[in-house]
Amino acid sequence: MKLPFLIILIVIPYVAVSQNSWADANQIIHQKEIQADKIESWWSNLHNTNSIPLVQNDSVLFLYRGNATTVEWMGDFNGWGYVKDFPNKGQKITNTDIWYLKCKFPPDARLDYKILIDGVTWIIDPVNKFQQWSGVGGGSPNSELRMPQWHEDFLTVTQSETPHGQLINDVLIHSKSLGYQVTYSVYLPHNYKQYGALPVAYVTDGYEYMHPQLGNMLATLDNLIHQKKIKPVIAVFVDNRDPVNRANNRRMNELAMNTKYLEFFANELIPAIQAQYPVKAEANSRAIIGTSMGGLTATYFAFTRPDLFGLAGIQSPSFYTRPQIYKLCEGNTEVQLKISMTTGLINDTSSESRKMSDILKASSCVYQYRETNEGHSWGNWRRLVDDILIDLFGM
Repeated sequence: MKLPFLIILIVIPYVAVSQNSWADANQIIHQKEIQADKIESWWSNLHNTNSIPLVQNDSVLFLYRGNATTVEWMGDFNGWGYVKDFPNKGQKITNTDIWYLKCKFPPDARLDYKILIDGVTWIIDPVNKFQQWSGVGGGSPNSELRMPQWHEDFLTVTQSETPHGQLINDVLIHSKSLGYQVTYSVYLPHNYKQYGALPVAYVTDGYEYMHPQLGNMLATLDNLIHQKKIKPVIAVFVDNRDPVNRANNRRMNELAMNTKYLEFFANELIPAIQAQYPVKAEANSRAIIGTSMGGLTATYFAFTRPDLFGLAGIQSPSFYTRPQIYKLCEGNTEVQLKISMTTGLINDTSSESRKMSDILKASSCVYQYRETNEGHSWGNWRRLVDDILIDLFGM
């Protein structure tokens, strides 16, 4: 009977700190003269309670402290500078070195951002402990805004008690179709030999999907298989980077509805995997998964070669780069594809994804479609990749 009382004691101080800090913030911002010791106390309270940015309901107060001529907040919310009408310029609190920006976002949003000092220096928020890596080829850290109703999906987090699968890393294959070498890695479920032939998922941008600070998909596969939420699955992570020069990422060419890239999969990679590993040969046991340009490629592969790929996982697809993809998918009333598609709603690909969703509704495909209040980033894609795997390979 004492447990509810203990919970109240824990929760009330947190709420009080949040409310008092917000009231103090408004007082400090709008008063022309305020005692320096009160400002220091307010700032220390926010810093010590990890309350920067300060968030309440759908309201956010970004804060930065330091010498500067201008301070701007750049991130998913303004398309990293491409959305010019978003008010992202900070204001300075009178007689202090503290800058602030007030914004409103959906209460379940999660957004990447950085601070731009004097128009030239990009920094992560020095007093925000939350970070999310993003970008291709390994990326770099951004600061992370977590709104109150956003919750981490622990199925996508590495769990120490979960048995880990085996990874065959950096296998080289020379492609005659492409005229160069390609690297891929193969994930094998824990004790995979006991299962016989298994379904298989081919994943573009494979290095990023595997990266623990980006897609962390190896941990997600481990968790889902261990908890029996999906069938045991073999995954082939195809690296779009040049094996000799990793800085040369070939994705913009390979993933742009490239017929030679499809030929590489059909005539070289899939036969090599089938010869080496216990994978099922049927199309309804083979998936193609990708994000952004990779989402475009997953759609292109599945609708061009449904005899090869009966399953497709599509995340934030860049359909706008190749609008002919819509015509390819229209009028499909015979092919029985299973599709899972996701997109963010904040400067992501929601308009293109909704257009494709309408096309899929009129088709013979079985599909799931999800939207989330996030941007075009790995934080978005990692959190939804478990849903895609469950849609495609669920028990």
